[in-house]
Amino acid sequence: MERNPRDGPGPVHVPFGYIVANEKWRGSQLTQGMQGKIKLVFEDGLAPVDFYLSSRSCILYITEADLVAGNSYRKRLVVVRNSSNLQGIVVVEKTQMSEQYFPAIQKFTVLDLGMVLLPVASQMEASCLIIQLVQEQTKDPSKNPFLGKKRALISEPSLLRTVQQIPGVGKVKAPLLLQKFPSIQQLSNASIRELEQVVGQAVAQQIHAFFTQSR
Repeated sequence: MERNPRDGPGPVHVPFGYIVANEKWRGSQLTQGMQGKIKLVFEDGLAPVDFYLSSRSCILYITEADLVAGNSYRKRLVVVRNSSNLQGIVVVEKTQMSEQYFPAIQKFTVLDLGMVLLPVASQMEASCLIIQLVQEQTKDPSKNPFLGKKRALISEPSLLRTVQQIPGVGKVKAPLLLQKFPSIQQLSNASIRELEQVVGQAVAQQIHAFFTQSR
């Protein structure tokens, strides 16, 4: 693929049901966790994007080392945020070592840039989450929010833990939310009024603020 990374992210053709991955992730624990469950295509020149879920949806992956090293990751996020043809999802390794740096990236990503941020405990957990995001798109190409309600994926440990880490949710409210909104996509698109019916006004506002994106 001939595209200068300095020109910023451009449109990438993603075959239906595939993920286009940055070559730097070849052989990593993250992509090994996807092998056999989703089809991967590795390409050079995808920077600053790590994974393309579709031609308009991508993932920026921030490792534990990225967080500890400082704020250099911010430039990558800003480039994608300023791209008119991409919706970026930021996946961040929130570990014991990087936990102290997490509030800063959460504020920068969610409040300053208006992007979705999803914390994971490890690359294996992240691989499960990314597979879930791709499966949502392949099951629901028309993006009809009702089609995804046939099966609540409450048994998916990575999805449940991810929802538990949203401010105000915790272990009790997470399963209730997943019964009503069985995917990250549906949960992030829910209105405050819809969320209030499940978790009450205060927590609904926290969840909505966490997922709010600039339109």
